[in-house]
Amino acid sequence: MDRIEKKYKAEVLDKLKAELGVDNVMQLPKLEKIVINMGVGEAIGNIKALDHAVEQLSSIAGQKAVVTRAKTSISNFKLREGMPIGCRVTLRGTRMYQFFDRLVNISLPRVRDFRGVSARSFDGRGNYTLGVKDQLIFPEIDYGKIDKARGMNLCIVTTAKNDASARALLAHLGMPFRKDQ
Repeated sequence: MDRIEKKYKAEVLDKLKAELGVDNVMQLPKLEKIVINMGVGEAIGNIKALDHAVEQLSSIAGQKAVVTRAKTSISNFKLREGMPIGCRVTLRGTRMYQFFDRLVNISLPRVRDFRGVSARSFDGRGNYTLGVKDQLIFPEIDYGKIDKARGMNLCIVTTAKNDASARALLAHLGMPFRKDQ
């Protein structure tokens, strides 16, 4: 069992019970999955760029990345339906908690001029989305081996019914939200 998962069961459940006014533990929100998505636009002209992105995303997540394909054709971008255009990883269980721990305690503090993440990036259903501009904030990436700085989207899916309970869950788990919002 991971450190964050132990913290959730030992401390966070009791705090959420009091804060949300819920008696049943099964009604409390919890992390369901984390989806990491990396769009690789230059894969249209250079398929090797996609191989590098898959390799880097796999090392960040600790799990093999899946290549995503274009759903529709867009002639202005020379994009055809079915062309490989990005990669993604869905983390659940222990790997999800380990990644969340590394993200909150190691990677996000490495961002230059970091003052916290926005508390407004919830979707209305209790899911939180975070954009990262550079993959170098993750310690698994070796600076000498990257060919280009690529960003990625992190979507943290919770079982919360609304944004307030999801924000409370993530704050108790250690997500560094900005204080001014």
